[in-house]
Amino acid sequence: MTTPHAASLDRDEVARFDALAQRWWDLDGPMKPLHKFNPARVAIFRDAICARFGRDASAVRPLEGLRLLDVGCGAGVLAEPLARLGAEVTGVDPAPELIPVAAAHAAENGLAIAYRAAPAEELLAEGQRFDVVVASEVVEHVNDVPAFVAVLAGLVRPGGLALFSTLNRTPLAHALAIVAAEYVLRWLPRGTHSYEKFVTPDELSAAARAAGLEPTDLRGIKFNPLKNSWAPSDDTLVNYTLAAAKS
Repeated sequence: MTTPHAASLDRDEVARFDALAQRWWDLDGPMKPLHKFNPARVAIFRDAICARFGRDASAVRPLEGLRLLDVGCGAGVLAEPLARLGAEVTGVDPAPELIPVAAAHAAENGLAIAYRAAPAEELLAEGQRFDVVVASEVVEHVNDVPAFVAVLAGLVRPGGLALFSTLNRTPLAHALAIVAAEYVLRWLPRGTHSYEKFVTPDELSAAARAAGLEPTDLRGIKFNPLKNSWAPSDDTLVNYTLAAAKS
């Protein structure tokens, strides 16, 4: 059995995000692209969860009663809207500086989210299981994707769902997510992404199947420069999401 940190922890990546902790909720700060990206991924995840569990996606709190784990939660940008949709959310991140920021922001907004500075492997070792496990913008930062996906699969209860969003390893993704976003437009700090860590949908689907999950839905998320916003799309060449169910 691997050590608790082996699959998910890249210490350089953790340190990079730790350093951004105090500006995570600054809508005009270094995480501004994540805030603009967030509504599109929340909508895709909500719809996937509702489809899996027979919920009405148009309801005010369609995720009511579902236990959800947000792996690599950062300071809670995704965890908070999922909690508002009714989910009982636990957020974990190995970057210790982020967790107090996440907890304070949730408290300020009246949200009961259980945050914890820990890798996902720690929860797996405790025998915890969730209806939904989310790893959004995390897969492209880990050392061993198949091992990480296997950990997440172990945290999904039978009948549950794993959700991913990440970057495809294509020339277009390199041009837009690294060259344009980090070096030309400076939307992201330089070094945020490493192209060799990008994961294709086929690779992620294969890792999911090897871990006992069955991919059920592949969606793209595309930026519209005219509207200055992100939206769900059939185009998976750059950003994409994958839903994978546990039988």
